[in-house]
Parts: sequence; C-alpha cells; structure tokens
Amino acid sequence: MKAQLEKEMLILLEKCMQGNRQAQYEVYQQYSKAMFNICFRILNNYEEAEDVLQESFVSAFRNLSSFKGDATFGAWLKRIVINHAINAIRKKKQSLVSIDEHPVDIPEPDSGKNIDENDIEFNVEKIRKAMELLPEGYRIVFSLYLLEGYDHSEIGEILGISESTSKSQLNRAKKKLKAIMAQY
Repeated sequence: MKAQLEKEMLILLEKCMQGNRQAQYEVYQQYSKAMFNICFRILNNYEEAEDVLQESFVSAFRNLSSFKGDATFGAWLKRIVINHAINAIRKKKQSLVSIDEHPVDIPEPDSGKNIDENDIEFNVEKIRKAMELLPEGYRIVFSLYLLEGYDHSEIGEILGISESTSKSQLNRAKKKLKAIMAQY
C-alpha cells in the first residue's frame, strides 16, 4: 500500500515537473494545510503565513527537479517552507531574542494559588494562544524542536545560532509558556 502511494506521488510529481497545473493543484491540496500550519507557527501572522506558503510552493515547483527522493516529498517540502518562513523573518530584520541581551520576564503565579505544573490542564487552544504570546525567537525554536522534530544542531544551522542558544531558548520558551498557561 505504501509503495503504491509513493509510486502515485512520483507520477504526480513528474506531471508537476512538466508544468501540469492540475497535478500541481493536487499536490497543493494534499500538503497546503499542514505547510500553512508550519508557516503560521513560525511567523505568527496569518497573512504572512499565506504569502510564505505561496512562495514556498512556487519555489518547490520550480525546483522539483532537485527532489531526489532521499526523503519523502512532504519532508522535502517542509524544509522549503521552514526556510522561506525563516527568510521572511530575516527580511523583516527581526532577529531572534538574544538570551543575554533580553532577560526573560516570567510572571509569578498568584501566591494564593498552589499551582502544580502537572495539574495544569493543557489543551490545544490554550497552548496555541499561549505560543502566540512567546517572543519570536522562543516561538520559532519551540516550534522547530517540539512540533517539527528538528534537533538543536539542525535548528542552529537553520537559524544561524549556536546549538546551546537553541537549547537555552527552548528551555526558556517552555518556562515562559508554563507561566503564560498558569495565568489562564
């Protein structure tokens, strides 16, 4: 079954390389929602995420001949989407939060409440809203590590930061996220 799906995808991608608009639309329909979610998590802006998504697909279709099949098409496309999202941030000249330059201001929970981290009810909507409140650098590292599955050395390479900075930003993002969640 999996081999059949891979074969069908390769046929569809071959049609895309030949400029077949219907095939391109089918690929877009299959991957656009997941790729948009990646864009939005990184950019935290709906319109920018839409723009980056479109640019990513255009880039992918133009460079489809460089897809060698070493990884799945989805993984290859995901890398393009992440790179375009990171480049969009760089173009806006918004740099990652430097841990040394900007100390983290984590609000203390109300002293009248004994909040145990394990007792905090994490639901998807609360986490999504809380993630939007994270500083940009924290949100990007958090998304790339926990949601997209990159390790710290890969994140460092993608973002042009050290592996230790990636680890520190992830830890601080988690703390900040917990603090935000405790306020809800």
